[in-house]
Amino acid sequence: MSSGVVLGRFILRPVRSISCVGRREISGKALRDPTYKRPKPWPYADKKFTFFDAFFLRESTTARMDENSKVVVVEGPVASGTSTVAKKLAEDLDMLYVPDGHLDMYYINSYGFDTRTLDPEVPESCRSFDIKHFHQDPKNRKVAMMQCLMYKMRYMQYMKALAHLMSTGQGVVLDRSCYSDLVFAEAMFKNEYISKNALDMYYRFRDNTITQLLRPHLVVYLDVPVPVTLQNIKKRARPDEKDSKALTEKFLTDAQDAMKNIYLKDISSHAELLVYDWSSHGDVEVVVEDIERLDFDNYETEDTKLRDWRDLANEWDWHKYRQLYADKRDWLETFFNVPIHTAPELLIDGDDAWVYHNAIDNAPGNKFEKGYNADQGDKGIWLK
Repeated sequence: MSSGVVLGRFILRPVRSISCVGRREISGKALRDPTYKRPKPWPYADKKFTFFDAFFLRESTTARMDENSKVVVVEGPVASGTSTVAKKLAEDLDMLYVPDGHLDMYYINSYGFDTRTLDPEVPESCRSFDIKHFHQDPKNRKVAMMQCLMYKMRYMQYMKALAHLMSTGQGVVLDRSCYSDLVFAEAMFKNEYISKNALDMYYRFRDNTITQLLRPHLVVYLDVPVPVTLQNIKKRARPDEKDSKALTEKFLTDAQDAMKNIYLKDISSHAELLVYDWSSHGDVEVVVEDIERLDFDNYETEDTKLRDWRDLANEWDWHKYRQLYADKRDWLETFFNVPIHTAPELLIDGDDAWVYHNAIDNAPGNKFEKGYNADQGDKGIWLK
């Protein structure tokens, strides 16, 4: 076993191969059978999965599952390379790469119209506020709402990933997740970017929604010291980041502390965890080798690890969650309807809200449900 540094409850290993332990579960490209073909995927984006399909047509969910039907999340500090590693892992493991949630998902509708262009028409309290604004004005009143929206977008991405896995059998690799989003909220509070009441409301949103999801099978954490993170931010030179007033050494330190002392400690009780020193980056092939050595079946009945998945005892349990994530996303969104009267910065004046919603509801592509907007080119509306 290669030497490593004890990090809380975890072992921080240099990126080197370790001796084989357990038996392989997930298969990388080099070990997969080149002749294997996954069963035809269910077209979940266009077709609902109904009781009739399950009972009368014998449409199976588990028949598509194989050893790579897993949820993998890659986590790490800002500019640590999570997206690059996630993409490489997805390619090698024959999984779907799912990018990090972002606010374009909120501001740009399904027809490509960016509602941020309506800012001049709405009151200042209702105007858009995204990550670029946050970097330049981290103590703005709108930061709390922005972070709640970021959590929701990551939640929606994770839900889509689960829908994909259960409808196709193909595993997914996510760049960050809604589970780790709390580290940014915690750092924002400690740096006085958001109030205690706003943080409490954030956790009310989180507690009311997160239990509806199945936690990942595996989390890969790329550990990078804060001084190196600051260098990486300067090196990649994104216009909104390089002169950021938000990404201070203290903010990044607080986010890293929350990552290790809150998120990783909790998720390690429910998922496999691999932690790597990524200060100088590393070899993704070694990460793949380590993943291949994990035994995802070696648990006792009382173990909490992977219980979300182990509790799916029969085909109908799988069917239930498949329908939930693929076809009932609108219902899951209702869990975000939590009263927010205790955090003034999350509230908008009623008159301002009226002007805002009038502008949004009449924006191109927003007048009717998707598929029913003739002005956006939708056809056959009277036949639907």
